[in-house]
Amino acid sequence: RLRTLPLAIAPVAVGAGIAHMLQAFSLTLSLLALAVALLLQIGVNYANDYSDGVRGTDAFRVGPARLTGSGRVNPKHVLTLALVFFGLAAVAGLAAVVISGRWWFLAVGVVAIIAAWFYTGGKRPYGYAGLGELVVFVFFGIVATVGTVWLQTEISNQEMWVAGAGVGFFAVAVLVVNNLRDIPTDRAAGKRTLAVRIGERWTRVLYVVCMVLPFAVPLLYGWAYSGMLLVWFVLAAAIPAIIITLTARTARELIIVLQLTSFAALGYGLLLGAAFAF
Repeated sequence: RLRTLPLAIAPVAVGAGIAHMLQAFSLTLSLLALAVALLLQIGVNYANDYSDGVRGTDAFRVGPARLTGSGRVNPKHVLTLALVFFGLAAVAGLAAVVISGRWWFLAVGVVAIIAAWFYTGGKRPYGYAGLGELVVFVFFGIVATVGTVWLQTEISNQEMWVAGAGVGFFAVAVLVVNNLRDIPTDRAAGKRTLAVRIGERWTRVLYVVCMVLPFAVPLLYGWAYSGMLLVWFVLAAAIPAIIITLTARTARELIIVLQLTSFAALGYGLLLGAAFAF
C-alpha cells in the first residue's frame, strides 16, 4: 500500500527541519528515523493484511485485494513478512539509540511496535473499536515528529508539537477516508471503526476538519518563517480532495481522495520541514 508511505515520511521531514533550525541536524540520525518510520509502516500494512485476512474481515472488502484475504499468499508468509519488517525497524531504531545515546527511545520503539500489531491484531484490536484515528494521530503525528527532533537534540520548542499535530491530522484524514469507503463492508464484518460508529455524514465532516486544521500551522508561523508561504500550495491537492469527499457516491471516487490526501500529506511534511529549516 504505497499510498500510506507518505505518512511515514512527512513527520520525519518536519522533525528533521526543526532539528536543522535548532542547529542540531544529523543526516545519519534523520535517515535512521526515516528508516524506522517506513519499516514500521510497511510492517503494520502486512500485519493488518494478515490479521484482517485470518479474521475474515477482508471477505467483505470492496477495495484493492489483499494478500491474505484474496487467498493468493499463505497467511503465515504474510505474518512472517510483518515480523521481518518489525525486526528491521527495531534494528534501525537500535542503531539510532546507540549513536544518539538516548536509550529511553527503546521504550518508545517497543510501544510503537505493540501499537502497530494491535491495530487489527490480537483478540481485541483497537482499530475495531474506533480508536484507530487517535493512535494514528499520536504516533504518525506527535511521536514521529517530536521523536525525530529529540533523537538529535534535547532542546524542546513549541514548533515541534504544533507541527506534529498538523502532520498527525493529515494521517488521520487518510484513515478517515479509507474507513468512509469501507463503512458498508466494515459494518457487515462487525468492524466498528469510528466511521461506522458516527456514520457517513459525520465521517465526511471529520475528514474536512482533519484536512483544514493542518493549515493552522503556516497561519500561525507565517510571520516568523517566510518559507511557510510554500506550504499553502498543498491546498492544490487538499481542496479537490475535500470537494470529492463531500460529493462522492462511489468507492472509486474515495480511492482518488486517498491518493490526493497522501500526496497532500507528503507535500505538507516536506514543505513544512523546509520552511522551518531554511
